[in-house]
Amino acid sequence: MKALVNGNATGCANDSTGSGGQEIRARKANRTASSGESQHWSYVTDVYQSYAAKPILANKYGSFAWQSLPANAVTRLDWTLDLVSNFRGVGWNYQISNLPPLPSSVQLALQQSPVSSSSTSKTGNHRYDAPCTLLRASLLSFTLGYLALDVLKVTMMRDPYFWGLTTAPVPAYLPIFIASSSAFTRIYRLLLSLAGIYTALHMIFDLGPLFFVGILGPRVIGARGEPWMYPDTSGSYSNVFSKGLAGWWGGWWHQTFRFAFEAPTEWLCKRLGWEKKSLKGKVLGLWVAFGCSACLHGSGSLTIWGETRPLREPAAFFLLQPLGIMAQIVGAGWLKKMGVRDRMPVWVRGFANFAWTHVWFYYTAPLLTDDLAKGGIWLFEPIPISVLRGFGFGLEGQGWWCWSWPWLTWYSDDKWWRSGLAF
Repeated sequence: MKALVNGNATGCANDSTGSGGQEIRARKANRTASSGESQHWSYVTDVYQSYAAKPILANKYGSFAWQSLPANAVTRLDWTLDLVSNFRGVGWNYQISNLPPLPSSVQLALQQSPVSSSSTSKTGNHRYDAPCTLLRASLLSFTLGYLALDVLKVTMMRDPYFWGLTTAPVPAYLPIFIASSSAFTRIYRLLLSLAGIYTALHMIFDLGPLFFVGILGPRVIGARGEPWMYPDTSGSYSNVFSKGLAGWWGGWWHQTFRFAFEAPTEWLCKRLGWEKKSLKGKVLGLWVAFGCSACLHGSGSLTIWGETRPLREPAAFFLLQPLGIMAQIVGAGWLKKMGVRDRMPVWVRGFANFAWTHVWFYYTAPLLTDDLAKGGIWLFEPIPISVLRGFGFGLEGQGWWCWSWPWLTWYSDDKWWRSGLAF
């Protein structure tokens, strides 16, 4: 694997510009040809050559370069920390496919033919080439998210469901058409849960560019301070209208774990001799990805506070998603074979994809949202200062300041392994 770094800042500029650099690139090319290493999926096992450098995009420190596993211990630590924390592979040669490519100037400087000059990917993820544009978008998103979380928190705390009492009736102040209908009650709580999850995640994601680009920048951290290293986390919601349930998970929802969830399929297909893009390869990838997601979210349910059911609820929710995707694909294929699909207007197909996706979630999503509520996830206080509670819209006794609990205490339990520091 190779990371995009600043040449001089990492000590490889001399190798990339002098005759020694030409020899390194030649040796690297020979090893690439013999080992089968590719630009987008590579395994670097030969650490004798510490850098594979190609000059790109000069800045304050000089030129950037592709950097294989460094020999220097300090540089290797920095390289490794970026590897394990950069989930989407931005700036690495295994960047996930949902993201837009590097800027054309960067690709040309890498001596690559630009794959695209577009700053928006096929799923609608946007790349920011100017720091001011990225920071403006991130700051606006963070601010709106903060205000939205305040509204959501105040609203949720008036409904016993979000305290973990998942069978409790809805609050009396809600409209009668919600309170008198179990279907509308479920939809109301599902929408609040979705809004809470989506908003909280994106507020966390917004902190990255605000800190690394807005505060540190390229002068301090080199390539990782460039704005184009922080494309949008989520794609366009139009993916749901065009691809249904598959578009929700593969295009609109955040793709933070995409590379990790696809990696086992890469390995299995290679061992089985299957093409990853073949039908059986795609089916395998679908089940492996959601199986990994079931393990991840089930583990969170297992360790969270409260009476949760990790296997029967969150894990089951994610293991049901491949069935919904496959059912939709089979149904769409049958309609196409019958000649019905091609006669449908585009808006009808889009509405059908939208309807299938949300009907599927209506029946399956409570497995996840009920478990989150019972685990106490909504009791967590996400913001330090509440405008609404400051003006008296919260519960009795609540005010402006929300983080009034002790930051660090000792928690004691009857079992020694359940005792420890509580943060």
